Amino acid sequence: MAKNTICVWYDKDAEAAARFYAQVFPDSAVTAVHRAPGDYPAGKEGNVLTVEFTVAGVACIGLNGGPMFKHTEAFSFQISTEDQEETDRYWNAIIDNGGQESECGWCKDKWGVSWQITPRVLMEAIAAGGDEAKRAFEAMMTMKKIDVAKIESARRG
Repeated sequence: MAKNTICVWYDKDAEAAARFYAQVFPDSAVTAVHRAPGDYPAGKEGNVLTVEFTVAGVACIGLNGGPMFKHTEAFSFQISTEDQEETDRYWNAIIDNGGQESECGWCKDKWGVSWQITPRVLMEAIAAGGDEAKRAFEAMMTMKKIDVAKIESARRG
């Protein structure tokens, strides 16, 4: 187990979520599934309690803690993409699996976890600063899924 691990709370579907992430994102895997050694407030002995997994190389643990806490946009995974094809692939995988679109490259999976599917060209434009950053930012503000060609056009002016 990694020294620093992101813990993501799920009602009861941590394993299903982790397996979905492992299927969609490269350098992702489910590495261990642990069952409860006894009854607990959100489940029974033998239920999946925690799932160790990685998402794009980041160590995570999913905890089936019950319905007490819900996900918010205050936490999200940001996935950097190289082009429109990769952006579309991740975005569509999340949305087509019961997720929801949001604004500015954000979407939410069916478990309520937020994702930022962010093309590299957008981050480069923001980092460039000045008018280029402003044009790219203004273009992004009109989008749900990021359109790489429109960001590139905005960068050029």
